[in-house]
Amino acid sequence: MAKKLDVLLIIDLEATCWEKEPPPGQSNEIIEVGLCLLEMESRKVLERKSWLVLPSRSEISPFCTQLTTISPEMVAEAGLPLAEVLGLLTEAYASKARPWASWGDYDRRQFERNCQQQKLPYPFGPTHLNLKTWFALHQRLEREVGVEGALRHLGLAFEGTAHRGGDDAYNIARIAQKILP
Repeated sequence: MAKKLDVLLIIDLEATCWEKEPPPGQSNEIIEVGLCLLEMESRKVLERKSWLVLPSRSEISPFCTQLTTISPEMVAEAGLPLAEVLGLLTEAYASKARPWASWGDYDRRQFERNCQQQKLPYPFGPTHLNLKTWFALHQRLEREVGVEGALRHLGLAFEGTAHRGGDDAYNIARIAQKILP
């Protein structure tokens, strides 16, 4: 498959989480995938998308709902199986042929873990950009910062709800617009 460099897929996910250790038998599991398409030539955001994902091994804790605003009821009503979301990324967005980016390596590692645990095909090709590191290098910072810190550094305000995949992906795209060559 030939690599497509027309669009950068910016991904942000949310996963089940707990204030302390997960309950026995549970682990971090993807519950939302946010996607923002950044056209490379114009640097325009072409599309913003978000899918809620049904966890198969974990429950959404009250702590997780407080952090993300994602409730068990929301996921039960509108969530898709992870396999279906991965299929959408692969088929509708050519995720195996396009480069993708996230803020740090957490999202990449979480996809790898959840795909392995559920015996699902990994939806991306080998080209992943860690925009958190890229931002720190580009801005000559002494250490990496979070999305909100990067936005402040650029004189921008966060738009939307923090810790929601679609809004986080959009804000990461806004940062990418400023730092990518």
